[in-house]
Amino acid sequence: MGDYFHQFLFGIYPYICLAVLLFGSLVRFDREQYTWKSDSSQLLRRGALRLGSNLFHWGILVVVMGHFVGFLAPHWLVAPFISATVHQLLAMVAGGVAGSFAIVGLTILIVRRLGDTRIRVNSKPSDILIVFMLWAQLALGLATVVLSARHMDGVMFEQLTDYVKGVVTFRPNIAGLLDGVPLVYQTHIALGFTIFLVSPFTRMVHIWSGIASVFYLIRPYQLVRKR
Repeated sequence: MGDYFHQFLFGIYPYICLAVLLFGSLVRFDREQYTWKSDSSQLLRRGALRLGSNLFHWGILVVVMGHFVGFLAPHWLVAPFISATVHQLLAMVAGGVAGSFAIVGLTILIVRRLGDTRIRVNSKPSDILIVFMLWAQLALGLATVVLSARHMDGVMFEQLTDYVKGVVTFRPNIAGLLDGVPLVYQTHIALGFTIFLVSPFTRMVHIWSGIASVFYLIRPYQLVRKR
């Protein structure tokens, strides 16, 4: 039973989560465009929002980009420049600093949301759920940094990158790549995919709009004609 659950959680569940993220977001955008927003509470209390939001968003952007670059960069592209140990050290330092900023900012936002009666009353249950899931995910990520400091040979880091690449490339039997990996890493991975799973049903869908805003940099100029 344990082997079956492990196979499901790390071999099948990730694809369920990614499919729901993609198609759930498309359906929500098509059917409920007026709910496609972050539901900002800036008008209710601005000061703590500015500090917490800046810390969280800048920190989480670095964390997410670091995960994409660090885990999805091909070995043949990285190996000629840095060793696995150096690669792991860079991920620990960048992820640790950015993750610390993000979790401090998110803590400020959580205290603000739960401590202010007006904001709490106007918060959806999904708003509170997702911020606590993100906080737990950041805490687990920082815990992996501490744990990784005990294994600086880069072997486990390469094992984790092989797993992430395996998910993206539909590699068979990818769950076996996480055999023997400490529970903290496994929980971090499972919770990360769960956040993908619930994102289409929460305020997290506004992330798509943030990604799409990059296309503003390459769009044609807007012509304004004078009478």
